[in-house]
Amino acid sequence: MIVALAGGVGGAKLADGLAYRLGHDLSIIVNTGDDFEHLGLHISPDLDTVMYTLAGIANSATGWGVADESWSFLKQVVHLGGPGWFRLGDRDLATHVLRTERLRRGERLTSITDDFCRQLGIAAQILPMSDEPIRTIVETAEGPLPFQEYFVARRCAVPVWGFRFEGSAQAQMTSEVRERLGGADLEAIIICPSNPYISVDPILRVPDLRQLIEARPVPVVAVSPIIGNAAVKGPAAKMMRELGFEVSSRSVAAHYRDLVDGIVIDVTDAALKPAIEALGMKVCVVPTLMRSADDRRALGDVCIEFANVIAGTGPPA
Repeated sequence: MIVALAGGVGGAKLADGLAYRLGHDLSIIVNTGDDFEHLGLHISPDLDTVMYTLAGIANSATGWGVADESWSFLKQVVHLGGPGWFRLGDRDLATHVLRTERLRRGERLTSITDDFCRQLGIAAQILPMSDEPIRTIVETAEGPLPFQEYFVARRCAVPVWGFRFEGSAQAQMTSEVRERLGGADLEAIIICPSNPYISVDPILRVPDLRQLIEARPVPVVAVSPIIGNAAVKGPAAKMMRELGFEVSSRSVAAHYRDLVDGIVIDVTDAALKPAIEALGMKVCVVPTLMRSADDRRALGDVCIEFANVIAGTGPPA
């Protein structure tokens, strides 16, 4: 049994590679700090990206949304004077409508997600980080902005000063997350190559979750989302510069220091290995760019084997 932490496109790709190898033996804890209400609907962008990717129906061109999408609903919304800044496709809309209706009936986000995954034929367990609302707020030069306003409406153009996660102090870890992280059969925890600040940190802010990870005697492996001096996708590199950090895998490793036992970095960054090892963690250097399904599966295998090496149950790296 392996638990992965994920959010967004990069996290979803590695989760897909891990799922190919592990199937039912994989649980993915997904960031819900990006969730928000739009047009009266509960939108869970990271949950849906992971779910659509593992179901094999993700839009490969965008990385988000559903393949072979149409946009009649959105066009009519705009025609009637409504907002068009957040793109809701017709097929994607079905997920949001059903989720919202069930949440209003008092159902848990975890159970709704589990039902959707069964309908889509997903073997791995996809778990929201909490059933309670936690909302990422971006502190900017223009004041605090809800994440989707910063990310989608403003296209990340506003300089970032920091982040806060509203509701995190009051939220609770779900029984499913606690069971997976605390299970006797847990062999490793893998932090996918998601943005450390806006995808992984919200998960780690759920009360007791980070402490539970730290207490487990299993290897914790992270995969850097930075290759060279750039992020593969998304605003991670821009955020790092604005927060005063060097844009590098070493900065990612420093961010996870005292939490992870090892980090996987790209061959482009091989020269950083000694500096990262000086932080007290093991380093695995392999190609990490996931252009294809084979790339995802290969990186997933590397992460599992690296965790086994750290645990002392695999061959030397």
